[in-house]
Amino acid sequence: MIASCLCYLLLPAARLFRALSDAFFPCRKNALLAKSSSSQVEGDFAMAPRGPDQEECEGLLQQWQEEGSSQVLSTVSEDPLVDKGLAQSSLALLMDNPGEQDATSEDKWSSRQLSDLRAVENLEEPCPEVLGDEALPEVEGPMWAAVPMQSGPQYADCAVLSMGALAAEQWEEDPAVVAWSIAPEPMPQEEAPIWPFEGLGQLQPPPMEIPYHEILWREWEDFSTQPDAQGLEAGDGPQFQFTLMSYNILAQDLMQQSSELYLHCHPDILNWNYRFANLMQEFQHWDPDILCLQEVQEDHYWEQLEPSLRMMGFTCFYKRRTGCKTDGCAVCYKPTRFRLLCASPVEYFRPGLELLNRDNVGLVLLLQPLVPEGLGQVSVAPLCVANTHVLYNPRRGDVKLAQMAILLAEVDKVARLSDGSHCPIILCGDLNSVPDSPLYNFIRDGELQYHGMPAWKVSGQEDFSHQLYQRKLQAPLWPSSLGITDCCQYVTSCHPKRLERRKYSRDFLLRFHFCNIACQRPVGLVLMEGVTDAKPERPAGWAESVLEEDTSEPEPVFPRTVGTIQHCLHLTSAYTHFLPQHGLPEVTTMPLGLGTTVDYIFFSADSCENGNGTDHRLYQDGTLKLLGRLSLLSEEILWAANGLPNPFCSSDHLCLLASFGMEVTAP
Repeated sequence: MIASCLCYLLLPAARLFRALSDAFFPCRKNALLAKSSSSQVEGDFAMAPRGPDQEECEGLLQQWQEEGSSQVLSTVSEDPLVDKGLAQSSLALLMDNPGEQDATSEDKWSSRQLSDLRAVENLEEPCPEVLGDEALPEVEGPMWAAVPMQSGPQYADCAVLSMGALAAEQWEEDPAVVAWSIAPEPMPQEEAPIWPFEGLGQLQPPPMEIPYHEILWREWEDFSTQPDAQGLEAGDGPQFQFTLMSYNILAQDLMQQSSELYLHCHPDILNWNYRFANLMQEFQHWDPDILCLQEVQEDHYWEQLEPSLRMMGFTCFYKRRTGCKTDGCAVCYKPTRFRLLCASPVEYFRPGLELLNRDNVGLVLLLQPLVPEGLGQVSVAPLCVANTHVLYNPRRGDVKLAQMAILLAEVDKVARLSDGSHCPIILCGDLNSVPDSPLYNFIRDGELQYHGMPAWKVSGQEDFSHQLYQRKLQAPLWPSSLGITDCCQYVTSCHPKRLERRKYSRDFLLRFHFCNIACQRPVGLVLMEGVTDAKPERPAGWAESVLEEDTSEPEPVFPRTVGTIQHCLHLTSAYTHFLPQHGLPEVTTMPLGLGTTVDYIFFSADSCENGNGTDHRLYQDGTLKLLGRLSLLSEEILWAANGLPNPFCSSDHLCLLASFGMEVTAP
């Protein structure tokens, strides 16, 4: 009888215990909370500060005591914990100092509470180090701190990564898998979780004391030997070495116009001042010799970027997009390494031409490398650097091809040497096309048969094959009035050079005095004795006729090929678009959470097939040699870092960085 009464009373007590536990631990799934009665935060569980919920629980306990339940329990159990009353012991387990509990009290905890308690006790670091070197500020009532937790792929609202553990932990897989998890955007009021602790706001991200490259780790892939202090390499011959970075830095105006793309980001990391500081940190850390930027907002360029880059030793050129657009492209170089030969801005907008009615632009620079004076009389070929940001619209591949043809025509004009060949070329930027798309293959292979191709297929960004109406490319792609041939060259570049006015000598003119035409009497010539009746005598040895040169310049004829465009620049990509250690696709941007590659660095080299797959460089060395590159990341790694932008990478694109070598020749 007594045992049955005990079981009858234990049942509501257990239910009361679970209700109290759920009321006081609403954030159990998000973080483990710790409490300390002193300035030192202990690593055990503790209850929340006194509040309305606690007073209600004490009221329920007092009412239960008045009904005599505690006396019944005290008569049937000799356990000291039960002598105090089962409800009192349950409340004491939650409210008393955890350090005063003994092994007997652990028997009353549920298995889930014990696992959480032991997980906290096994933490290697004290809780004050979670937010850095400084402890949490003192507030009225007990102190709360977020304890690191091991969670699944879901992002926890209260999960904070320990900075000390981050610096010391040895990564087993990819080092960028662990990063700060930004709290999600607040849900509607009826669904939003309530922060239950009065007087204390939610935890903010820790101060950025660790450089971004230690969080989103990117390896440097070296394809060369170590260069000497002068930047030259000994081997087959001395080389002029330099590094080039291409980076879409996300214009602030464009980000605000498309704010729905960045709902996953904490508002603080989207602030321009925060982003500008992070961008400058990247520039200083990688320290490229040439910097090609896209989506550079004009006012930010003149007020902050250009002065800061000038202090870092760069000379900058900027081209704003046409129309009312506020961003553009910039190319910056170090005058200690290069001398400017010419700079050509490129505008793709053509009035009255529907195919080219967009405001995208490009920038082409011709730079002369500067070799150290100690090397004597040596020279390096000029370097042509082209930077652009083509149209995004995935449906208008015809516009993208026309824009690329204009850029290639400008590059052909700037990089063409006197003998008809081209100097080394680097073409980079945001091309808004994926690898192995028709536009990508056109740049790499130098030829594209486009006639009848759906316009959306040119860039490969999205699949619109399900749509009934599809714009298809017609030949010719652009009208002859554009002044560009199907070989992506300006028509004026293909004209034969106009000969200067000929200067004829006396001997040359005398030859015409005795030619057959000169000996014929003109029709209607008045006969005058001694004047017009004389006939010249042909000297011995003179030919009977002299062939006259055709001095007229024929108009050049450029036949249009049927549905095919070409170029002769021999370009290949510095990246293979697959991570060599994992075989996963490389990612340069993550629009709407989907990783893709749209940013490239193309350079002068001859592509080649690689049958064995052992060499990552799928090209034959030419005038430019790829010496190294900064590896990209996979979509999974960027997902673990909460996508792009994030607290460590302040653009929705990743930067591309490559090192090149150019042969140094004697005159």
